[in-house]
Amino acid sequence: SAVLSQIKILVRPMYSNPPVHGARIAAEVLGDEKLNTQWRTELKGMADRINSMRSDLVSQLKVEGSTLDWSHITSQIGMFCFTGLNPQQVDKLREEHHIYITRDGRISMAG
Repeated sequence: SAVLSQIKILVRPMYSNPPVHGARIAAEVLGDEKLNTQWRTELKGMADRINSMRSDLVSQLKVEGSTLDWSHITSQIGMFCFTGLNPQQVDKLREEHHIYITRDGRISMAG
């Protein structure tokens, strides 16, 4: 019990105070014009790739014969997307095709 108490005293600051190295890296990148330009270029490339993945997914769904409106996939932004699939459809994808997504139909567009 005394050892556990001492460990808790040692561990608490680690959880209560996040490390500063991430903030220092961000400050370095954002504060240096060359690094900032490189970061923005890479960020734009990743965002464009995700948008391309969204468009490709919708196009392939149409090629496969889907007549549903999938425009919600291309109108969303960010790394994740809600497909609109229900839990039963998600289960079928997993069980029959080994496609793994969350049961609420959310998928990662960055993969």
